[in-house]
Amino acid sequence: MNFLLAFAAAVLVATGALGALRAFDRRADRVEWQRLRALQPQKPDAFSRDMVAHLPGPARRYFGFAISEGAPILPVVEIDMGGLLSLGTKEAPNYRRMDAHQILAVPEGFVWSMRSRGGMPVALSDSGMWTRFWAMGLFPVARLGGDPDHARSAYGRYAAEAAIWAPAALLPGPGIAWSEVDGNTARVTVRHGALEQSVDVTVEADGRPTVVRFDRWSDANPDGIHRLQPFGGHLSDFREVDGYRLPFRVEAGNMFGTDDYFPFFLAEVTGIRFPRARK
Repeated sequence: MNFLLAFAAAVLVATGALGALRAFDRRADRVEWQRLRALQPQKPDAFSRDMVAHLPGPARRYFGFAISEGAPILPVVEIDMGGLLSLGTKEAPNYRRMDAHQILAVPEGFVWSMRSRGGMPVALSDSGMWTRFWAMGLFPVARLGGDPDHARSAYGRYAAEAAIWAPAALLPGPGIAWSEVDGNTARVTVRHGALEQSVDVTVEADGRPTVVRFDRWSDANPDGIHRLQPFGGHLSDFREVDGYRLPFRVEAGNMFGTDDYFPFFLAEVTGIRFPRARK
């Protein structure tokens, strides 16, 4: 009887500790989300093509397609998405349905919160400071972050996603430099403190961005060590949202452009919002 009581007490203590840890993680998500949301300008300027007239041709076309003349310049964006996320490898991808919510505030940061559907539920919280996996919403599987490798890898991700969903964050200004790769590809380099990331954006004749590619600092390789390797994806299903034309379908993965390309992220966007800053 004493053994059973002790065991029950231990289970209760462990359950309480896990619950407290999960609550801590959720609160950290909310706090960071609100911090990034508050970076939206309260009185945004209006976009004019004159702002990008000095940029290389592919970059001018990109902005001309992505942002309507006179649209408010809103660099912070929130995205809701479904689709598929691989929890496996190229040989055994184990795609799972997902529901995810994200905020992008480049160059300051991002938060991506995901829950899988089907099979054992998996929850994932990703940001510039942490990556946290939870199984069944109860058991912590992995807790990463707080080191230069994670920060550099995460920065590459959200700098590239700005080219997908937050074009206003890449308008000419401090820390943003555009150059021409070829007649249909522009390269934007985003600098913030000690971090720097270049992203190539390939556009059609009308400026529609169809491919985003960059060299990402990643350990998603057989050696499990961080190194620069190609990452990228394809954009499609463009729709207008508050003066912006943005892709509602994105396929992306590691080793983009090589025989080892593995599209582990197949997103179908269900909603995009440009939050207004609170006074």
